[in-house]
Amino acid sequence: MRAACVAAAMVHAHEASGAETKPVSLDDCLRLGLQKNLDIRLAQYAPLLTKLSLSSALWTYEPTMNMGANQSFRASEGFAGIGQFNAPPNESWTEQYTAGLGGAIPTGLTYNIASGVNRQSGIFNGRDQGFTYTPFAAINLTQPVLRNFWIDQPRLTIQLERRNLKQGELDVRNQVIATLTDVTLAYHDLIAARETVRVQQKALQLAERQLAENKKRVEVGNMAPLDEKEAAAQVARSKADLISAEQQFQLAENALKRLVTDDFSGQRDTEYEPTAQLVAVPETFNRMDSWHKGLTGRPDVQRTRLELEKQRLTLRFTRNQLFPQLDLTGSYGLTGQDQNLGPSLGDIRDQRNPNHSAGIRLSVPFSNRRARNEHQAAKLRNEQTLLRYKQLEQSVMVEIDNAIRTADTALQRVEATEAFREYSEAALQAEEKKLENGKSTSFVVLQRQRDYTAAQSDAIRAKSDYNKALARLAQAEGNTLERYRIQIDMK
Repeated sequence: MRAACVAAAMVHAHEASGAETKPVSLDDCLRLGLQKNLDIRLAQYAPLLTKLSLSSALWTYEPTMNMGANQSFRASEGFAGIGQFNAPPNESWTEQYTAGLGGAIPTGLTYNIASGVNRQSGIFNGRDQGFTYTPFAAINLTQPVLRNFWIDQPRLTIQLERRNLKQGELDVRNQVIATLTDVTLAYHDLIAARETVRVQQKALQLAERQLAENKKRVEVGNMAPLDEKEAAAQVARSKADLISAEQQFQLAENALKRLVTDDFSGQRDTEYEPTAQLVAVPETFNRMDSWHKGLTGRPDVQRTRLELEKQRLTLRFTRNQLFPQLDLTGSYGLTGQDQNLGPSLGDIRDQRNPNHSAGIRLSVPFSNRRARNEHQAAKLRNEQTLLRYKQLEQSVMVEIDNAIRTADTALQRVEATEAFREYSEAALQAEEKKLENGKSTSFVVLQRQRDYTAAQSDAIRAKSDYNKALARLAQAEGNTLERYRIQIDMK
């Protein structure tokens, strides 16, 4: 009767607070976690920033156009003297208009295409020379054949940024897996907390019923007053345990809300009611299959592989820098000249005044100590990264092995605690009948009630631990997304 009053008071308090009950399934929580979780949203910025860095690196190969115009004037004063040649004053005007295109291509070749026209006029030896047009067009090429031939700094930067982008996407995937795992753990904690509240409510009912019966027996003289006090103490203890269980439910609810919402204050008055029941579905475990999944599918393993690729690229670059700088150069151009613009351009069209060159340029540092030190450092970092990868592989295998053992042990505990719960319930019922027949004591019955409550709580924890162990195993395998049939679109 008193337990019913306590339950009714809880419902009344719930209604008075204006709280809204929201039924939620695990799928609902996983979906909300993907949409609202702040850790996931923060992780998504890293690949976006890396994309901008990659775009900036690719800009290296975009051609650059340049144009210019220049005008200059020069005058020289004439002079005269006894016995000397009399030089008249001279003046010259020059106008130059240029346009060009320059850049590089991913072989290390640099190019520069230039064109323009010069217009000159002036007074020389006292005579006006009129205008002279000198158009030109030329291309200059430089191609490294040793250092910076098969890889240079721009190409290295681009390839590193591409792998940084993949690593950023893997970091997002890893954060999604971690968040979904945390949501799963929190959801099962919430179910377990709800079931524990129900167990404690039932325990309070049993304690209050026993107290009422003991009072009757004391009144008729069939039981000592001490037994009534022991029953009252059991009621007080059950109430305290119920309050503690309710608090744990609220804490578990808050833990889940933190993971599935970006506005906790807006969800503060919403009470989550898990729709799933706490069950333990047996699964078989294959250690070799789990190892294969973990060593091939885990984001952190894939990320370390990319780090190895980056170190090898850097090693390749530093090895190339050990060579001397040997460049092939070449140019080809056309010029024209006439007092009129049209005919001068015709000279270029008809290729009347071609010019070309070819050459080789060698640059050899005396010691090249800096390049040798950087190459040696790159070799050491490559070896270090390889050891870290092997270390990670071993850690993954140990983590998976532990997760399998934990899940297998948890499943065995489910079976054992469920059997213990059934035995405790049967023992309690038998002891209550014995007490009715005067063949037992209130103390033993109260002890059986405590044992039964503890057995129910143990069974709940065992089922919860088993489901949480499966979630952690999936995370250790990197198989969480596949387990829940979730796909991530990295765009």
